[in-house]
Amino acid sequence: MKALFDTVSYHCSKIVTRSYSTSFSLATKMLAKSIRDDIYNIYGFVRFADEIVDSFHDYDKNILFNDFSVDLEKALEHKISLNPILNSFQHTYHQYGIEKHMVDSFMKSMELDLHKSKYLTQEEFKTYIYGSADVVGLMCLKVFVKGDNNKYNELKDSAMSLGSAFQKVNFLRDLKADHEGLNRTYFPNTDLNNLDEKSKLEIINDIEEDFAKGLQGIKMLPIEAKFGVFMAYRYYHQLLKKLKKTPALQIKNTRIRVANVKKIELLMRSYVKYQLNLL
Repeated sequence: MKALFDTVSYHCSKIVTRSYSTSFSLATKMLAKSIRDDIYNIYGFVRFADEIVDSFHDYDKNILFNDFSVDLEKALEHKISLNPILNSFQHTYHQYGIEKHMVDSFMKSMELDLHKSKYLTQEEFKTYIYGSADVVGLMCLKVFVKGDNNKYNELKDSAMSLGSAFQKVNFLRDLKADHEGLNRTYFPNTDLNNLDEKSKLEIINDIEEDFAKGLQGIKMLPIEAKFGVFMAYRYYHQLLKKLKKTPALQIKNTRIRVANVKKIELLMRSYVKYQLNLL
């Protein structure tokens, strides 16, 4: 009956993905069926950890995070957990040889969100980005290459750049929520109370460099993963374009999003490019 429990666990991770992120869920649907569940499993894990530190304000987040961390360690060690999200993640973790330091780095960055509100240096910022985003890209890459270590090493840097780009776009889009709601400032040397066009463009230029590196890696991904990752890239790149056109003051006071109609348009155009081998 363990197989039935595992199936239920995978469904839970899929539901988490669909419920929390329509854009990521849409991109994941574009992956080959053989790897789709494992990406849901990774997303479910990282989403729950992130929700603890970002959303559960009426509860003791430190206790919740510690309990989650203990359960995670037990799941990875015993290869089972009664928490279906951790049960599904441990399956993917072991099946694809995800390295423990990736999980540890991710949890360390999430834990920082419990008590750290400002990142004053580039070194602090890069360390946080590595744990919160880069290693998530590496976990997914482990699934995409299906154990091909040569391919993994070839694409490792571009996967990290793409993860960084996605995270930085999220930070720029969520300036208001992070700064006013959570009292967090991620971008170093940036006065969010007086965000100007110069500072905004410096951030965007940095993100565009990450995207350029990430796109080179997308072009070399296995066929099972290429279109789905390209779709995620297209969505976030479109979001960055909107942020670039939006005045700095407006970014600070509202949350920019891509309309569902535009997402469908991006999907169709991306599919045409993919079919014509124009990536």
